[in-house]
Amino acid sequence: MAKLITPRSEDYSQWYNDLVYRAGLADQSAVRGCMVIKPHGFALWENMRDILDKMFKDTGHVNAYFPLFVPKSLFEAEEKNAEGFAKECAVVTHYRLKTDPTRPGKLIADPEAKLEEELVVRPTSEAIIWNTYRDWIHSYRDLPILINQWANVVRWEMRTRPFLRTAEFLWQEGHTAHATKAEAMEEALKMHEVYTRFAEDYMAMPVIKGAKSENERFAGADDTFTIEAMMQDGKALQAGTSHYLGQNFAIAFGVKYLTDQNKEEYVYATSWGVSTRLIGALVMTHSDDDGLVLPPKLAPLQVIIVPIPKPTPEIKAVADKLIIELKSKGIRVQYDQDEKNRPGFKFAEYELKGVPVRIGIGARDLEQRVAEVARRDTKEKQSLPIEGLADAVEQLLQDIQSNLFNRALQLRSQNTHSVDNWEEFVDIMENRPGFVYAHWDGSIETELAIKERTKATIRCIPLDSKEEPGLCIFSGKPSNKRVLFAKAY
Repeated sequence: MAKLITPRSEDYSQWYNDLVYRAGLADQSAVRGCMVIKPHGFALWENMRDILDKMFKDTGHVNAYFPLFVPKSLFEAEEKNAEGFAKECAVVTHYRLKTDPTRPGKLIADPEAKLEEELVVRPTSEAIIWNTYRDWIHSYRDLPILINQWANVVRWEMRTRPFLRTAEFLWQEGHTAHATKAEAMEEALKMHEVYTRFAEDYMAMPVIKGAKSENERFAGADDTFTIEAMMQDGKALQAGTSHYLGQNFAIAFGVKYLTDQNKEEYVYATSWGVSTRLIGALVMTHSDDDGLVLPPKLAPLQVIIVPIPKPTPEIKAVADKLIIELKSKGIRVQYDQDEKNRPGFKFAEYELKGVPVRIGIGARDLEQRVAEVARRDTKEKQSLPIEGLADAVEQLLQDIQSNLFNRALQLRSQNTHSVDNWEEFVDIMENRPGFVYAHWDGSIETELAIKERTKATIRCIPLDSKEEPGLCIFSGKPSNKRVLFAKAY
């Protein structure tokens, strides 16, 4: 029988696509560049969303919703932002269809229903939100505004890959308004830290925290802070960004407030977001040639109990008691009552879907009062007493979560290099991709030249970078610190 999933060693890109579809995360769509998120994939996103939503609310934010459509005149108001997204915009020009008189049964845009002003389908919401904030903000008493929205956005990508880059995707976007630069910068860094904690504590994905270079910043931002993760093929993936927008959008949309000194000032802004791209990050950080490997904190199903060879009343009685004990600990668990498929098939399916812990119980196990417990991350199996099994499984889930983080951290460490010359830099990027810390002279010209020659980009200027005199690997000009280079998704 042909292998369901292409091995990573043969074709990493095809392995990823095979896994996304075979594991039931997504399906192809009739709309070019878009995907259908299937129940297993959406359950993952719901878990991410619910955890992040609580983290946002714990830091004082509230949810709202703004329109999908942005009048083109508003979209154009902040020039850098408009220019940055212009090539990716979908635009609505008509509001009605009619039958084509030359082709019966076919529809065309009704020429008489052309919009007076074209509408941009939001690629991001700064324009529509800041036009609204102008009506909400008048005095220092109205600040700060700390709003997040969960929404979909459209960016018309030409080369797409499920979850990593699609024409439409789901995300959250925070948009906040502040009285001072210091408050806005504090907010941007606070949310940067929230994303870091989520990636490391829940996704078990170690990240590098840093600031983007001027060339890589979000269009319209004064500063962009990012978290960068290494995938198993050594490439980087931007896993979340937080932007300090300064007064750019306030000036563009005329958003001023009266200070407590009775002076008019423009407000300061931030925006920050993560998307369903995180599902792609999760797949590429932990999974293997047999399927998904999911961190227990995010796995839709954490424990599956499989009767061997098939369900019996005696096995179900033991399983029901165990389920009650596990659910009392907040563990997501199910009992497999399928009588059509054999245990071997079920084991492979649950392995494919990344269920962290599998418990097998047969008639002989009942006699001995034990169960076979298998962990997805290492595929190790052990026979454990049924008495006290819930406590053992709870600890095992914690061990799996920690192991996945440590394993990803070890991979990153093994594929991170400090380089001082151009030849070694090129060799790494061509033959053994990974993270490279190297000196850069700070110029956009050098940054673009390096990208053109190697496809490597400056992923970030790490926040913990130490002052260190050196010479730029490309130009030979002086540099005072190393930056992080990598090929990226």
